[in-house]
Amino acid sequence: MTSANSVIRLVIELVENTALVSHIFYFSPMNNAGIWRESTPYSKLLITVGIVLISTVAFTFLSTACAVFFLHISINDLQAVLSDPDNPDYLPALKLIQTFSSIGSFVIPAFILAYLFSLSTGEYLFLNKGISVTDVLLVLTAMFASVPLINYLAELNQKMSLPSFLGGLEAWMKEKESLAGEITEKFLKVNSVSGLALNIFIIALIPALGEELLFRGILQRIFIEWSKNALVGILISSALFSALHLQFYGFLPRMLLGVLLGYMLLWSGSLWLPIVAHFINNAAAVVMIYLYRNGSISIDPDKVGSSSGSYSELLIGTLFFVAAMWLLYNRYRVKKADI
Repeated sequence: MTSANSVIRLVIELVENTALVSHIFYFSPMNNAGIWRESTPYSKLLITVGIVLISTVAFTFLSTACAVFFLHISINDLQAVLSDPDNPDYLPALKLIQTFSSIGSFVIPAFILAYLFSLSTGEYLFLNKGISVTDVLLVLTAMFASVPLINYLAELNQKMSLPSFLGGLEAWMKEKESLAGEITEKFLKVNSVSGLALNIFIIALIPALGEELLFRGILQRIFIEWSKNALVGILISSALFSALHLQFYGFLPRMLLGVLLGYMLLWSGSLWLPIVAHFINNAAAVVMIYLYRNGSISIDPDKVGSSSGSYSELLIGTLFFVAAMWLLYNRYRVKKADI
């Protein structure tokens, strides 16, 4: 409770610094659409942090209540859920918390912020423009072809070593990486199609929607507006996207993915394109690992492009990936030239 109160106090201080606290606490949905559309990027960033923190805390309490009432887990047991992923009795609670966390931290705040920053929520979030089947096929090709490159970067990232004076930080990073790996391992250890479908929903669909809405739909726009430079805005939002996963030994490949998704939005003007790409990336990993662990395929998807002697896979995959992205870029460049 003390930590929750600290978070709430921090949120209030952040919002008060923007001189807009009265609008936060006396919010009227009937007449406040776009009330902060003229705010500076700095103010919008502070508001974003505040809304995300408030929503995260609220949905944390909600997921806790659901776990207690529907999964019959005591408050004392809940304290051990995240620190003891090896206990199979805690897995349903972990999945419930993960689902509510993604919705409360990303999806809900993004729509609230778009409502406050614009007169048209769908337009502000780039959801009012569709994509074609050709676009989806190119994205599908790019995502699958990028697997060797992503795995190779992940292998390089895992060899990262900090200077001795940062030993404490390195130990903390490794602890977070290990815990995240254990939780992911438990999530992916399923033997049924229904378990696979649930994992696709939790690990692929919800993050694809939520993370793209917040990081690309809200934050990337704020940072581009602030820096007056598309590349800078995409890099900053992608670095945040990667860092907030708290898996620092996968920072580089995840940031690369964020940059790709950022440019997909920049080129197309439609958030549906990075949403589809993000979903394909996550869902493909979930399905391939499921097939590998259940003996349906013999190739370990985590080793493609990163194992010794697989440089040909890395080269061919990267060439197909670059070609697909180039074709995607040219499709939208031609469309914009015709307007």
